[in-house]
Amino acid sequence: MKFWKMNGAGNDFIIINNIEEKIPQEHLSRVAATLCERHLSIGADGFMVVEASSQADYRMLFYNSDGSMGEMCGNGARCIARYGYENGLAGDVQRIETTAGIVIGERKSRRLYRVRLNDPSVVERRDIEVDGKVYECYYVELGNPGIPHAVVPMTQLKEIPGSELFALGRKMRYHEKFPKGANVNFFEIIGEDHLYERTWERGVEDFTYACGTGTGSVVTVLTLLGKVSGKNVKVDMAGGQLVIDVEHTGDHVDNLYLTGPTNIVCKGEVTDEELTL
Repeated sequence: MKFWKMNGAGNDFIIINNIEEKIPQEHLSRVAATLCERHLSIGADGFMVVEASSQADYRMLFYNSDGSMGEMCGNGARCIARYGYENGLAGDVQRIETTAGIVIGERKSRRLYRVRLNDPSVVERRDIEVDGKVYECYYVELGNPGIPHAVVPMTQLKEIPGSELFALGRKMRYHEKFPKGANVNFFEIIGEDHLYERTWERGVEDFTYACGTGTGSVVTVLTLLGKVSGKNVKVDMAGGQLVIDVEHTGDHVDNLYLTGPTNIVCKGEVTDEELTL
């Protein structure tokens, strides 16, 4: 099985072309969980599979590191757009079919890619209580079926001890107000159109270095609240900086764009002897 490993602002992925590999879909969840285990295999936040599509240049199946299927992944879509371009599956502008809907990918330069994320289907305030404390919270779903995100403002976010934030993120991720579970995006405004963000990702069950759809969800909420302009909003995360643009008419988001770097880490052949198909 041939693979590429890529990352987008530290969010890392294993990619295979299943048009060529022809692995039955019922095996892909186990393949994902096996290969994404960092100490026992290649290791990654997610596993992406290229399939043929009748309505786009190709189809992207996304699996979390625990083997569960995700609706879509923003940083993953940027990486797979570069994969698609460099493997001749699509041109500078491409249509990518995902479980959450069609995503448009655009090559800006050799390593910089932009994707039009799925439109928000839900944006609403849902304050939540954890351990007797009520937290301001907004719930966002991107696409339909939507990728669920909790957007939570935090003061002095960088100074909060990691263990404390970890425990809070885990409790919020499973909160009863989020029937599908949620990716929990803690953020702080640190300047004009400039944010700092930490995201606890469901399926990874930990903080990741970056989250593209989470970043898009945060900036969507802040744009609609009038707290950022929605134009070239910079978001710093552990893995680097992402840029979000939100085009909207009133409370309706017309276009949501994510721009950021990609990195091809390695290419090779899977020889994991624990993986039997």
